[in-house]
Amino acid sequence: MSRSWDVLTAATTVGAGLLAGVFFAFSAFVMSGLRRLPDAGGAAAMRSINVTAQRPPLMIALFGVSALCAVVIVRALVTWSQPGAGWLVLGAILTLVGALGVTSAVNVPLNNRLDAGTVTWSEFLAGWDLANHARTILCLAGSAALLIGALRRP
Repeated sequence: MSRSWDVLTAATTVGAGLLAGVFFAFSAFVMSGLRRLPDAGGAAAMRSINVTAQRPPLMIALFGVSALCAVVIVRALVTWSQPGAGWLVLGAILTLVGALGVTSAVNVPLNNRLDAGTVTWSEFLAGWDLANHARTILCLAGSAALLIGALRRP
């Protein structure tokens, strides 16, 4: 395998782990902290977090890792006969589904509904937390599968 492929795979693996860590932080303590606030305060704090989340650090990580995953999928499919290719495809797909899929299908629409005032805080928490747990697990599993695939490559 080429050096550039090794770097790409490593960057994708680390990126998937980074996203899993961000999502884990929300699942493990950020949302619990927001729950301790009165409903109006928790909702206001979440709206503020959502504004800051839409800035370059998270957006570069989210879309950059997703782009890397797409490249890994294509490269692994082209080199399918090599050991670890299936793991790389699996890891990249899990990461894409967790990071971009769940975020765009569930978390962002709920954030928009919270901002528009069309969802109660308790309804928001129920849906958002479940989706966040899912994207945490998917990105962590994606990172692990990418690592296994990378380790199996010649």
